[in-house]
Amino acid sequence: MRLLLSILAFLTAVPAWAQSIQVVADTPVTASLVLQVMDAEGEVRVLLPQGASAHHHQMRPSDAQSLQEADLLVWTGPELTPWLDRAAATLAGDIAQLRLLEVAGTHLRAYDDDQGHDDQGHDDHENATDPHAWLDPDNARVWLAAIAEIMGEADPQKRDTYAANAKAAADRIASLDRDLQSRLAPHADKSFVVFHDAYGYFTDHFGLKPAIPVSLGDASTPSAARLSAIRDRIAESGAVCAFPEYASDPRAIGAITEGTGIRMAGELSPEGSGSAGEDLYADLMTGIADTLTTCLSES
Repeated sequence: MRLLLSILAFLTAVPAWAQSIQVVADTPVTASLVLQVMDAEGEVRVLLPQGASAHHHQMRPSDAQSLQEADLLVWTGPELTPWLDRAAATLAGDIAQLRLLEVAGTHLRAYDDDQGHDDQGHDDHENATDPHAWLDPDNARVWLAAIAEIMGEADPQKRDTYAANAKAAADRIASLDRDLQSRLAPHADKSFVVFHDAYGYFTDHFGLKPAIPVSLGDASTPSAARLSAIRDRIAESGAVCAFPEYASDPRAIGAITEGTGIRMAGELSPEGSGSAGEDLYADLMTGIADTLTTCLSES
């Protein structure tokens, strides 16, 4: 009996971080970075379903439960996932949180001024922070270190493991970055069209011309006036390829390219089209480069 009581006393004294740490991530991209830092015993739950809009997702009861059970919430920030802002302050109010866009050293960019206002007459797109910051590999490396630090605070026994994993992941991304720089450099002078305004970090980092977006948001339908303006801009730019987007209606791109010499290319995805996993970040960056170069190299 005395032995049993001793065992029970020990078990109740074990701190929460001795268990497998549970992390909630807003998107599969964020989860990919977390998984590269985490050890094999941890768990990451992703709120955004595959193929859903990061900007317009509706939280489910299971999402609320995941937040209530988590040890840590890692998310990009309300600029990308506004639907998570309130829940992060209430349901996840007592757990540690990391907003990636607020991490020191993150390079942030505003949306390009020359994209104009959206089709409903709103002007909040212009000069607003572009939240797709993971498409700059330098940001991904900064975030890995921040993820390792906050996970080490939640789970001190594995602090060194998280730091080592983050460094190894950052080294892999640096190697990938060099490879993509080499592959994309020959296409620096070529213009192209995309579905929505999400690729500025990618084009800035790799020295490409800014993509011409048909739509300013991933769920907005461009008006006839905007389509006309984009046609004029395409004609002036000499764009050679148009890229529809994964899980989006390709007809908007088709309406732009019809009757022109622009080639319809493969789908792009700023958030990746695969399920959450360690390799998703590298796969999505490589996928964007592959899709771009496949079409642009033909011009």
